[in-house]
Amino acid sequence: MKTPLTELEFTEPERYEQYEGPFYHFELSRREFIATLGAGLVISVATPSAFAQRAGRGAEQAASLAQRLHIGVDGVVTVLTSKVEVGQGSRTQLTQAAAGELHVAIERLRLVMGDTAGPDDGGTAGSATTPRSVPAIRKACAATRQLLLDTAATAFTVEAGNLSVRDGKVEGLPPGKQFSYADLASERHAEALKQNVAPGVAIKEVAAWHVLGTSVPCVNGVEIVTGAHRYPSDIVRPGMVYGKVLRPASYGAKLEEIDLGPAKATPDVIAVRDGDFVGFTAPTSFAAEQARNAAAKTAKWTSPANVSSDELHTHLRAKASGRSRPEKRGNADEAFQNAAKVLRETYNIAYIQHAPMEPRAAVAEWNGDQLTVWTGSQQPARVRQDLAQSLRIPTERVRVIVPDTGGGFGGKHSGEAAVEAARLAREARQPVSVRWSREEEFTWAYFRPAGVIDVAGGLDAKGGLMAWEHVNFNSGSSAIASPYQIPNVTTEFKDCEQPLRSGSYRALASTANVFARESFMDELAAATDADPLEFRLRHLTNERLRNVLLAATERFGWHGAWKKNSSRQTTGIGLACGIEKGSFAACCAKIEVNTDGTFKVLKVVEAFECGAIQNPANLKAQVEGCIIMGLGGALTEETRFKNGAMLNASFRSYRVPRFKDVPEIETVLVNRPDLPSVGAGETPIIGIAPAIANALFHAAQSRIRSLPIRNESFWYA
Repeated sequence: MKTPLTELEFTEPERYEQYEGPFYHFELSRREFIATLGAGLVISVATPSAFAQRAGRGAEQAASLAQRLHIGVDGVVTVLTSKVEVGQGSRTQLTQAAAGELHVAIERLRLVMGDTAGPDDGGTAGSATTPRSVPAIRKACAATRQLLLDTAATAFTVEAGNLSVRDGKVEGLPPGKQFSYADLASERHAEALKQNVAPGVAIKEVAAWHVLGTSVPCVNGVEIVTGAHRYPSDIVRPGMVYGKVLRPASYGAKLEEIDLGPAKATPDVIAVRDGDFVGFTAPTSFAAEQARNAAAKTAKWTSPANVSSDELHTHLRAKASGRSRPEKRGNADEAFQNAAKVLRETYNIAYIQHAPMEPRAAVAEWNGDQLTVWTGSQQPARVRQDLAQSLRIPTERVRVIVPDTGGGFGGKHSGEAAVEAARLAREARQPVSVRWSREEEFTWAYFRPAGVIDVAGGLDAKGGLMAWEHVNFNSGSSAIASPYQIPNVTTEFKDCEQPLRSGSYRALASTANVFARESFMDELAAATDADPLEFRLRHLTNERLRNVLLAATERFGWHGAWKKNSSRQTTGIGLACGIEKGSFAACCAKIEVNTDGTFKVLKVVEAFECGAIQNPANLKAQVEGCIIMGLGGALTEETRFKNGAMLNASFRSYRVPRFKDVPEIETVLVNRPDLPSVGAGETPIIGIAPAIANALFHAAQSRIRSLPIRNESFWYA
């Protein structure tokens, strides 16, 4: 199989985090943002570009990141950011960050997210919103608060140092005098506002937080639960029609010919072929689908030979390219030769889908030569670039707006639906809505990459780890480095020619690398007759990882539950730990095995540390969400394919976790107010799969080295 529509080029150091290039190359054609906020004051605060997240090669790169605020004459403050809300809680978190520095109530703040007409502080990926965007927004808001104080001091001839802000109003002014953010935005202070914002404004220390650090509920929760919120698939524009796109007959298939005549002859239907792109518009989605299906009967395709999912892991190993990144410490080859015992094992990782609640959707509208697209994406600037390149128009003529979206999980970095809607809208001369079906999402959206991972460990005569080797084929390099103290180490990621299109997934390749490493650590512990916890602690010097591991095992009751086992029993326990995105996680799991070989997960305890906690309730939700999502990849999720076609492109055949699959879950949030806050939307997922695999080994003495965890003898009930 070949990647459909275009080949993707990945950047270093993490192959699946970013890619470049449009999805369609159309033939050459022949042929207002701040004002929408209303009257008031726009403030731009320049902050170091270190806060900016790289939007991808070819994207516009500013020398600095302008975190902008608009103060309305009614005193409502609007904060603008390119970050998006895909269910991870960033809208609430960024609102908290702004409110805490501005000293205003949450209700007096408005957040405009994911609009390319505003400032570009990068996409939403890599758990970067917390360590990068939160500080940048806080600095901009702190500077704005200082501007309020300085302007009030000038207006009333008082010392700014004697003033403070409470609920958006300046305190410490002469009796009977008032000054607020609404006054700051009024015309009478225009001259005072010409002064420069004082540089180096400090943000609050953790001890002084009064909004951050608290469990503020979701700021648009009422709209979400009542159905008032409009997701990308809910967007409707005046005169809008609906679009459908003809997909290839199989992966890598090329369209040789098609008859669009009947579709074009149908009233109110527009059909277009542009290179590999064939699309249709009609007044209803049903009519557009009928036109597509009729044309599909006339299409003739040539399809290449394709690899099946049964051949996948053999194929990946055989198709390793020359691109690799080996890293070495000490002399692993010599250490393996001198080791008292050497273990070598291989772990296989399946392709899986992101399975967001909302499949890809977009509405595109042309106003003259200006294009506006509403879509769900984690990378608004990248989608804007894709649109400009595909349609061959300048980026300044493209605006991308991302409403809060129904899930992403790393799977919505691309803009296929946006490009399709824009191309159809240009042909139809009307706004066009394109909504992917679940089958399209499961077939043509990119997957979490499959992989093959070889791990080897060398033990000395006392059972200490003296040598380590970890080689990842295809799935990626994130978290490939071991956190354990081992003197001789070799790690390597090998790029492979792969049959399906792959991209970012929640926590990237760390789900694969941690599964292999933590499963193998248990195998090494068993080879030395050691308690898996004791074996890890013996090789673990990282204080933060030790702390979460001890916190998880203490809450779980590890010491009272684990005992050496040499025969099959009905229950088993396992653990795993790891570091990713600057945060630390440890997970314990308890399983039950039935006599027929089926098993289920009874209990999960996870401890997590990400520095100073900014919203405890949302952090708990993120940890629990990661555990549940991780259950799918651990137990049931696997993309099956043959002859270039998906075999399980629906929720009926592609099994994600249901309510009945969720075990008892306990979370232990380890707060470190002495450390900077880092992201928490990804790392908690990495420990659940190896913890379950290790628990199954403890119960049944059967080691399964694949995701999902199953073989001919044991499988999830």
